[in-house]
Amino acid sequence: MPAPVPAPASVEDRRSPFIRLAELLAGLEPGRAPLSAAVGEPQHAMPDFVGPVLAGNLAGFGRYPRAEGTPTFRAAAARWLERRYALARPLDADREVLALNGSREGLFSAAIVARRLVTERKLAKGQRPAMLLPNPFYAAYAAGAEAAGCDAVVLPTTQASGWLPDLDALDPALLDRTVAIYIASPANPQGAIASADYLGRALELARRHGAFLFSDECYSEIYLGAEKPPGILEVANGEFSRAITFNSLSKRSSLPGLRCGFCAGDAAFLKEFLAFRWVAAPQVPEPLQAVAVAALEDEAHVVHSRDLYRAKFDLADAIIGTRFGYSRPGGGFFLWLDVSHLKGEGRTGGEAAALKLWREQGLRTVPGGYLARRDLSGATPAEDWLRVALVHDLPTSEAVLKRLVAGLDTALD
Repeated sequence: MPAPVPAPASVEDRRSPFIRLAELLAGLEPGRAPLSAAVGEPQHAMPDFVGPVLAGNLAGFGRYPRAEGTPTFRAAAARWLERRYALARPLDADREVLALNGSREGLFSAAIVARRLVTERKLAKGQRPAMLLPNPFYAAYAAGAEAAGCDAVVLPTTQASGWLPDLDALDPALLDRTVAIYIASPANPQGAIASADYLGRALELARRHGAFLFSDECYSEIYLGAEKPPGILEVANGEFSRAITFNSLSKRSSLPGLRCGFCAGDAAFLKEFLAFRWVAAPQVPEPLQAVAVAALEDEAHVVHSRDLYRAKFDLADAIIGTRFGYSRPGGGFFLWLDVSHLKGEGRTGGEAAALKLWREQGLRTVPGGYLARRDLSGATPAEDWLRVALVHDLPTSEAVLKRLVAGLDTALD
């Protein structure tokens, strides 16, 4: 496999996939009452305790929150990580955990701090620093890399590579100028789960080349099998240098509007990250942190939500079968469908499918190419794929699946 190359810095590549989708569908009437399966926004009912906890902590809106988060929140996050993962030692909540205004904000701004910590050794040859991203990827990764003045280098993720970057294909010269490696597990959008061995090898590579490993684990609690996805801190064997995990309450607790998350790991990195956050990052209001504490200390609502996701994928298994390259993912809540049979007339398969589903079924979905970048050869691994979010309740998700099959199957007749 050829070594990955930096993505071209086109204006189109930098736009939000949802802005591009809105432009694609602009002026087109939906064939049925609109139904969106585009945004990965959990629609499960929020936990019952949210309102009472928020009401009991309203006084906190009367003061500025601290950048690192309250001691209570950081301790709760540390306890949750210790319960959830097989950590070799407890986390120091004062030095190894920070509050975030949602994991997206943290994944973006951490890139700027990582770039500041680049050693002179990496820059001695006059090369630009790089950040490595899975392709397709969550848009905050590339935005952070570019804000930090780094090349955003896309790493192909294909069915052949298990929907994860091929670590063995990485060029040592590229790794030598790498500031940070982003990994998402379960992956967005394919739902692939990185094994403990894979995470361990990725962390070893990062350490060997003086880079940081940013592990996006926001889908960690939406797993569809019996085994919990491993995390970067548990493979670190108690030595968290160069390893930082990012998580939030958005997916785990169906609280995307709470905007409360956390990062944990490398104490030296987090010390510099906190200094940055005091002057440049949004803090999390104390009442919202109180809600997050309650959410982290309750697993019943998480189990219930996970059962709902499993039931929705049971429906997908029955309704889609093996069509469109579908197979049940390891985790997350997205369908990742091969729609290459629809490409033509200047449209990728993903764009053609999104247009067809909107015009005929009123179903809003995201072309896979909008979540990826082209490398210098002009290729992207995602342009003939379609992302569909199964975030609604069970009856609505069934309607999404039936419209999806009705819209895509007609092209196969």
